[in-house]
Order: sequence, then C-alpha cells, then structure tokens
Amino acid sequence: MSTITRIKCKTDNCYLISEGRNAILVDTGSSQSLDMVISECDKYDLKLIVLTHVHFDHAENAAELSRRYGVPVAFHKADEELFESFDRQPLKCYGLTGRLVLGLSLKVLRETKVERPANIIYVKDGDSLNEYGINAKIVELPGHTNGSIGVDVEEKHLLVGDALDNWVFPGMGHLYYNLEDIKKSYDKIKGLGPRTLYFGHGKPVKQ
Repeated sequence: MSTITRIKCKTDNCYLISEGRNAILVDTGSSQSLDMVISECDKYDLKLIVLTHVHFDHAENAAELSRRYGVPVAFHKADEELFESFDRQPLKCYGLTGRLVLGLSLKVLRETKVERPANIIYVKDGDSLNEYGINAKIVELPGHTNGSIGVDVEEKHLLVGDALDNWVFPGMGHLYYNLEDIKKSYDKIKGLGPRTLYFGHGKPVKQ
C-alpha cells in the first residue's frame, strides 16, 4: 500500500508517493524550495520524478534533482515546448480568484526559464509506474497546459496538478491554456469515481 506525503512549498505542493523505501516524486517546486524537497527525498530511494506540467512552480528543480538522485524525469511530450518559453502556451483565467492568482504569477512565469532535464521519459494516458515500485498510472488531464497529467495511485488517490485547484474551495483549475480541454479534464476526474484529490495548490480533499 502506497503512502502519499505532501511537501508544502509555500503556495505550491510536491508529493512523494512511497511504498517501503521506494518513492516517486510528483512535481519539484521552485528553486526557493529545493532544500526542503531534498530533505524529504533523502528519506527514500527515489526512483522517478513526474511532472504534472512544465511551469516553474512545478518543474524548476527537476533537472537538479534528476542529477542529484540519478533518476529520469517523466512528463507529457505536449509540454516539452514550455522548457523553451512559457508563452508557447499562455494562460488565461476565470473568476476573481483566477485573476488574482494570474496577476501575481504572470511576471515570474514569463521570466523564469525551466531547465530541460537531460534524462527524460515521455508518458501518456494509461502508462503504468509499477516498474518504479509504485502501483500507479498516468492520467492525461490537458487544459491547464496541453500536456498536463495526473497520477492515479491504486485507484484511491489522484494527484491532479493544476487541472483542479483548492485555492479557496476545490474545483476546476482557475488558470488554463485551453478552456474546453480543462472542462473535459474536470469531467474526466469526476468520472473516475471516489478518490482523495491532491492539488498542486491547496489541501487534499476526498472526492
């Protein structure tokens, strides 16, 4: 049975999915949180890093952690262009919360370049993570970015990245590149059935 540990990095979350000594890190936080993430990862035999999407607050430490632990970084190929520039998939928003978050984030999103890891694996919907010692699979959840993904653990826990958020209350992510896609991803998550949801931003809740 897997254990999910939330690493709270100011307003962002990273997660360690562990089973015994084996662990997978989902998202890596920004550079300001690097030492905190390392201190948690050092407790395990890290096998893989998964990026739910390639924005700095989720991916800035990926290359450094990949070098440190000698593990690959997995993400969806549709997000690879974001290593070149955030503006390849510029964000829009809805609602007061969305406008506030985007207004506070936009400058640093544009100015922070995320280093592309040297050791990468492309993943897609349904890919198993069992070979890394964790009973989990990839779920494609596009909309926030084209390549946004989640991790479904034992069909009990779902790490959703920014497809959903819990800034004020849990719901569809307030920031999106493609509105129709993020709506479909929201419906897809609801259709998976009962899960504990783990957000990129905010506390976990049960669906």
